[in-house]
Amino acid sequence: MPQLKKELTRFDLTMIAIGSMIGSGIFLTPSIIAKALPSTYLIFLVWLIGGAVTLCGALTFAELGSLFPQAGGVYVFLSKGYGNIFGFLYGWAYYLVVNTGGIAALSVAFATYLGYFIPLNSSGIKIVAVSGIIILTYINITGVKSGGIFSDIFTILKLVGIAGLIFIGIVLGSSSHNNFSVSNFFNNGLHLQGIGIAMVGVLWSYGGWQHATFTAGEAKRPRIDVPIAMIIAAASVTLIYLLSNLAYMYLLPINTIGASHSLAADAVQTVVGVIGGSLIAVAIFISTFGTAGIYTLTAPRIYYAMASDGIFFKSVSKIHPKYNTPYNAILIQSSWAIILILFWGTFENLISYVVFTDWIFFGLTAATIFIFRKRKLSSDTGYKTPLYPLTPLFFIAVSTWFVINTLIEKPEQAIAGIIMLGLGVPIYFYWKNKK
Repeated sequence: MPQLKKELTRFDLTMIAIGSMIGSGIFLTPSIIAKALPSTYLIFLVWLIGGAVTLCGALTFAELGSLFPQAGGVYVFLSKGYGNIFGFLYGWAYYLVVNTGGIAALSVAFATYLGYFIPLNSSGIKIVAVSGIIILTYINITGVKSGGIFSDIFTILKLVGIAGLIFIGIVLGSSSHNNFSVSNFFNNGLHLQGIGIAMVGVLWSYGGWQHATFTAGEAKRPRIDVPIAMIIAAASVTLIYLLSNLAYMYLLPINTIGASHSLAADAVQTVVGVIGGSLIAVAIFISTFGTAGIYTLTAPRIYYAMASDGIFFKSVSKIHPKYNTPYNAILIQSSWAIILILFWGTFENLISYVVFTDWIFFGLTAATIFIFRKRKLSSDTGYKTPLYPLTPLFFIAVSTWFVINTLIEKPEQAIAGIIMLGLGVPIYFYWKNKK
């Protein structure tokens, strides 16, 4: 019987984690955040909070990854910690909401930036987004290594593009926009409601580091390399995002940032002209397309693990006889992502729908560390989360606050996520009884 191949190195896993995090977020969400928080220092504050939360999550999940280095990642942690129904609901939500919604949002993002060169109406953006998903599906079905190489190349290219943005902003930009005035900090109060709205964009931008755990079953040294990859990714991306925001602040006033629909290209164009803006637009297209490719690669391992456990369609556990990839899992994921593009349409609607549901499970997953510690489980690597229990407790507290706040501020998308999640309960018992 065909098996998943163990071909991914530490570098591959690190590129998967970094590439999953740096997608559309740092290029599109700063506009949403600046609109909600017209204050330089509050903008940097929410990005710092996001980085701290991400690092705490990565440090916590690293211990879980070293305990259970299997294909499926978070699905395995939840199943081992709370029981199979929690693992199933995570896989179910990842299929119907989180990963497919993420792929849909990223596809809309790269289609939007293609519109910088080719005028596209809303229908044209959807056609380009759907076409991109079809191409990525083919790449990832033809082999995990081809998907890994795709991840490596596109992640390196996007890092080069971001480095260019940071260099242009800090070296050629100016601080004359009054973005760094001390009075900005106290401008119109603390904007507590705005902070809640801004965190949707921030946490979307930081999301993705956990994708390294999904492919643990195909890593050469999963117990060692998966934790290291997540920690390196979380720390690196936090620094990159802070520098990127600094570059934006040097290039454009906050109100202009908040009004921009193609922020990075507009910002660079102010100092190096149309050609510079076009090059950045290309870099962003590469970034979002590459991240969509990583999402297409990693999450199907969750559905594969569920089907292998007998709580999902048996055909989803099939491995391609030639390419040794879970091809049916990839196909059903891409099909639903296409449907979400046609239904939700806009980038902002899609990320609100995704992030709310994702962070319910982030908090639940982090809490399993207390269960496994109580059971006195230890990994072969001996890795333990630093500053335990403060590290996971901080992550869980922010996750809980964020979920409640999103339910209040974005009820339509949050309720849609809850409904999709609730549908999984009777379906789980159907599969359990069938098994």
